[in-house]
Amino acid sequence: MTLENTLLQKLNKWRFAPGDRQTLTAEEGGWTVAVHADGADTVGCHVWEVALTRPNGPAGTIDLKARAGKVVQSVTGLLEPLKLLEVDVPRGTALLRSQAPKQVEESLFYYEVLLGADGAANARRFEAERGGGKRKQIPFTLTHEALAQLADDLAV
Repeated sequence: MTLENTLLQKLNKWRFAPGDRQTLTAEEGGWTVAVHADGADTVGCHVWEVALTRPNGPAGTIDLKARAGKVVQSVTGLLEPLKLLEVDVPRGTALLRSQAPKQVEESLFYYEVLLGADGAANARRFEAERGGGKRKQIPFTLTHEALAQLADDLAV
């Protein structure tokens, strides 16, 4: 079974009312995905964060720039496409963000994906004041299918 299918099976049974953050985990193919959400119903989730780890993966041997390129190409289910912003080789991280953040009045909304040389990946959404003000993490809504596909797309 694929990571996408394993997660989708669990998501289809996950229900809880908004306001009480819960975590759903799934393991498949050497990957562990944790979905932290503020609510889940029959259609989707109000996602706080999607976190992937590769507990038995090759530590420190991943070409982050190549992996980031694959993630940028494969992640298509978010509101904005992603772009590679920075690769920090000494820290072993690559930072991806929305190509063109969504603007609503004086706020910008964007996704941020942090990739690790250990195989980790964390996807979050942020709201920032236009012109460089403070930013805050916010939840985002995805259908079960889009969420399972996102997890699978990050597992490269």
